[in-house]
Amino acid sequence: QVQLVESGGGLVQAGGSLRLSCAASGRAFRLYTMGWFRQAPGKEREFVARINWSTGSTEYADSVKGRSTISRENAKNTGYLHLNSLEPEDTAVYYCAAGTTAIVPYNTWGQGTQVTVSS
Repeated sequence: QVQLVESGGGLVQAGGSLRLSCAASGRAFRLYTMGWFRQAPGKEREFVARINWSTGSTEYADSVKGRSTISRENAKNTGYLHLNSLEPEDTAVYYCAAGTTAIVPYNTWGQGTQVTVSS
């Protein structure tokens, strides 16, 4: 069983930056992909970004493209989401998700970390 623990959320002013971390732990696992999703109050959960753990290739939602960077540190089984030029509309609970099989994109989810952007 793989566990994901997010950290790095908090309160930031508009225009500021945050780096979210997602640490994966467990026994004998392999990461295929890691993604970030977010859910704002009253809205559905939406995709933010993802990274292929082997190749490092990335994909971003249009809403954060150019303002965010997803990366990973293989040795630490940790992924990161760097958010820049934050806007109040970025306020949400951010969830890390990982795929530990080649079949299911995301079969493990973290508990989420709150990001609040004040205007």
